[in-house]
Amino acid sequence: MSRFGRGGRAPDPRAGFRDQKEKEPPVPQGLINAARKSGQLNLSGRGLSEVPSSVWRINVDTPEEAHTNVQFGGTDRWWEQTDLTKLILASNKLQSLSEELRLLPALVVLDVHDNLLPELPREIGELVNLQRLNISHNKLKSLPEELAQLQNLKSLLLHHNQLEEVPNSMGQLTALEELDFSNNSLRSLSSCLGALTYLTRLNLSNNKLKVLPPEISHMKRSRQLDCTSNLLEDIPPSLAGMDCLEQLYLRQNKLTFLPELPDCKLLKELHVGNNQISTVGPQHLTHLTSLCILELRDNKLKSLPDEIILLKGLERLDLSNNDLGSLPGALGNLPNLKSLQLEGNPLRGIRRDILSKGTQELLKYLRDRIQVSALKSEENTSPVVTAMTLPSDSVVNTHAITTLKTLEYSDKQAAAIPDAVFDAVGSCLVTTVNFIKNQLTEVPPRIVELKESVCDVNLGFNKIPAITLNLCMLLRLTHLDMRNNFLSSLPDELEALTHLQSIILSFNRFKTFPEVLYRIPTMDTILISSNQIGCIDPLQLIKLTKLSTLDLQNNDLLQIPPALGNCESIRALHLEGNPFRNPRAAILAKGTTAVLEYLRSRITT
Repeated sequence: MSRFGRGGRAPDPRAGFRDQKEKEPPVPQGLINAARKSGQLNLSGRGLSEVPSSVWRINVDTPEEAHTNVQFGGTDRWWEQTDLTKLILASNKLQSLSEELRLLPALVVLDVHDNLLPELPREIGELVNLQRLNISHNKLKSLPEELAQLQNLKSLLLHHNQLEEVPNSMGQLTALEELDFSNNSLRSLSSCLGALTYLTRLNLSNNKLKVLPPEISHMKRSRQLDCTSNLLEDIPPSLAGMDCLEQLYLRQNKLTFLPELPDCKLLKELHVGNNQISTVGPQHLTHLTSLCILELRDNKLKSLPDEIILLKGLERLDLSNNDLGSLPGALGNLPNLKSLQLEGNPLRGIRRDILSKGTQELLKYLRDRIQVSALKSEENTSPVVTAMTLPSDSVVNTHAITTLKTLEYSDKQAAAIPDAVFDAVGSCLVTTVNFIKNQLTEVPPRIVELKESVCDVNLGFNKIPAITLNLCMLLRLTHLDMRNNFLSSLPDELEALTHLQSIILSFNRFKTFPEVLYRIPTMDTILISSNQIGCIDPLQLIKLTKLSTLDLQNNDLLQIPPALGNCESIRALHLEGNPFRNPRAAILAKGTTAVLEYLRSRITT
């Protein structure tokens, strides 16, 4: 006979351990014992599908050791146990909470977030000492009325559930300081929330709210209100009564105007991006003297008021993806502005290279522009008769020539540039020529005298029918503005401008895209909107590897070739106002990246 018995098989040396593991309770007794001493029990992430009764009865049942004849040390006296004040059941698989929950009346913190709870037991109302309740990331569709009995509750986190309404009884939680309803399905808010006068933080983001109740203004202590990603079309004027508000988030709604907040003098952050706001007036900015962040990206703004200078504390201004064609010079005098974001705007009055140099260079440019305007104003209001006085009673801006390196003779309605203007240059190396808003019928012949230094020429708003060869000899030219003239073509000789980066040809008479532009590889910006162009050659545009902005708005394009989607360098593509059917307006509204992706998807292989 085998020494292992009749079966002849050795006993499994791990059998005792296996049996012990299989019988191990889901909540080790050691944790229960420790919780009796500390008053805190953390059972998060244990895969629990239900909470053992021993947890609910931890303050009621006598420990097992009390029934044994064992002498305890001073640290193990079970009769001196502490009531449970903090219970964490987060990240389990709980589908219900037992009515025995009422046996833990001393609870101050209850965290059951990230479970599968479809409802809460009515007995939760008996936890009268509860101050913090986290039931986020569950499947709640409603809240029990008994929740209103938690008169000491300060923080209630309900985000990421399936709630469709707020019970009126919620207004009885008058001690609440933090309330998070984000990522639910709320379609309306009860006026009862106005009773939560101690609330400092209210999060309503990612719901389906169309209106806010006027009573929300009763939350006088609120410092943060988040209504991001809703369906709001209007903001009640009473919101201005939240005079302690510091952060207001209204992004991704359907607002058509900026809310007026005359009493929110403490507001530091205002986020209203991704709406349909087309105007910002002085009344919207006058009182926001404490504002540090103003986010207006992805709207339909066409201009900013000079009153923006009142925002002395402004540190970040985001105006990306709007319809701004210009900027107020007052922006340059904002003393604390550190970040100005302008991507995706059809700015025509500011050179591309200035925009690319960052916020501080741009602000300096705007300040310089204010100085030039001020000097012009002084000269126009107080003319001095000197040797430089022209027959037209206009004064040459010698300060602009010597200090700003700018030859300025604009808005004179002159048919020709007087010789005295060019004579005033002398030995100065002028880099910028501004002859905008005159009645010129040709490029001034003497402009060629500046070929050694000039890099920026603005002849916009004249009556010039053709670009002459003297302009093509300005080999240092990087920026050329010929908007609002009578041009219908460009000379091939323009190809000699090997440093040309941007050209503005909007509001002319082009019926075809100028072929010579395809042959200038340095091109970064081509603005040729409001002409009569019927087609473009995407294979030629692809060769312009530095092209980042292409504005073809309001032309006669009957189709957009899919190959245009392969122009990987383009960051801003404007096609609105053409008679093509595809891409549709909904795709255009999504921005350049979406349009290019759509075009690539239509390329046949």
